[in-house]
Amino acid sequence: MSDSDLAGQGAVDPRERVREQRAWYFYDWANSAYVTTTATVLFAPYLTVVAKAAGCPGQDSDLSCSTNLHVLGIPISPGSLAFYAVTFATILSALVLPVVGAMADRSPHQRRILAGFAWLGSAAASAMYFVSGSNWQLGVVLLLVASLSLGCSLVVYDAILCQIAGPDERDRVSSRGWALGYLGGFVLLAINLAMVTLHDSLGLTKSEAVRWSLLTAGLWWAGFTLIPYLGLRDRPPVNVAPVHGSLVREAFGQLANTFRHLRGFPNTLRFLLAYLFFNDGIQTVIGVSSVYGAEQLGFSTNQLIETILLVQLVAFGGALLFGRLARSYGARDVVLSSLVLWAAVVAIGFFLPHGQFTLWLGLAVLIGVVLGGSQALSRSLYSQLVPRGREAEYFSLYQACERGTSWFGTLLFGLVHQITDSYRPAILALLVFFVLGGLILRTVDVRAGIRDAGNVEPVVV
Repeated sequence: MSDSDLAGQGAVDPRERVREQRAWYFYDWANSAYVTTTATVLFAPYLTVVAKAAGCPGQDSDLSCSTNLHVLGIPISPGSLAFYAVTFATILSALVLPVVGAMADRSPHQRRILAGFAWLGSAAASAMYFVSGSNWQLGVVLLLVASLSLGCSLVVYDAILCQIAGPDERDRVSSRGWALGYLGGFVLLAINLAMVTLHDSLGLTKSEAVRWSLLTAGLWWAGFTLIPYLGLRDRPPVNVAPVHGSLVREAFGQLANTFRHLRGFPNTLRFLLAYLFFNDGIQTVIGVSSVYGAEQLGFSTNQLIETILLVQLVAFGGALLFGRLARSYGARDVVLSSLVLWAAVVAIGFFLPHGQFTLWLGLAVLIGVVLGGSQALSRSLYSQLVPRGREAEYFSLYQACERGTSWFGTLLFGLVHQITDSYRPAILALLVFFVLGGLILRTVDVRAGIRDAGNVEPVVV
């Protein structure tokens, strides 16, 4: 897509395009507070404690609970509940997100769709404040709503990248968005760290401090969503498939066309398959890190929050660094290099001794270096392989395995834990996702994929 193509979509003045890009960045800032504080650090361990209280009432939450919960007659280990909930949310996303993407492609009000899902998700995230005692059912429902809403909003958000940035800008714009997101996550998590650490002086129990932190993440997500909502333009749909009937019927019709259409783009399809594997590994590592640190290695909530703060700071620089590396070496090769480092993360995590916080922080630095770059460049690389006019629908497939919605990884992690009653073999099992993802990504011919999609090739691929 050239600058003239962007102008045709409504960004005539280059200064207006830069202004929109800056407004776009802030949705990463907005939702990353929820992703960091709630989805990554606090809610999974907190929901595990609540589930243990239901399964083994009166028992110390630091002890293992051997009594299973029952969902529709299925026995569920309290220690695996959060991971199974994420798994179910992702399966549901696989059904819902493509339809949402198809509808968004046919709508001239994408920024309103983005904001609507963001505010629904932030309402669910804020309501997590009311999860307490043994009420794990409410926690699971709110987690499902927040996770699904986040995925729906990100479908539209990622698709807008194709509208506001040309081919040679994508790596830079995507990387800056991710970097700002990590910075926003750091700021709110630092506030939450103070709240949890000083809960006695604030007149709160530790549980209450965690619940207030969950509430602040939801409110942060809602409030900062106003910036992209007010700063982005609505654009008319382009190149939509000629399906007649209601918007929902048109969406399902376009969705069917897209799956048929996708077969004609082998490199795009191979990238999606590679991304399904390696991003599942990344998301699972992120999602289970707090539980692994707390339950397997014996770290406190304060230590886990300090760890994520370090990851956020390092990832801020890592995202910008990887964006610059992509200018010289191309996004695909940089992402491949990052997968080697992710495999090292998993292996080191398996051997990490119990209670060795300094070594844990060293591992956190390595995670931070590769985290932002691998995610930001995957998004910008995929945007080059998406046919114009189908951005949201194609990104719905991408988002089905995006942050917080991986299900192969969480399912495998939960199953291995339930079988072995240990998180160490569960974390090591994630190695397979980085190996398979890297092998498939090596087969993607990016230049051919860009040409097949009818897009303009950037200077460096």
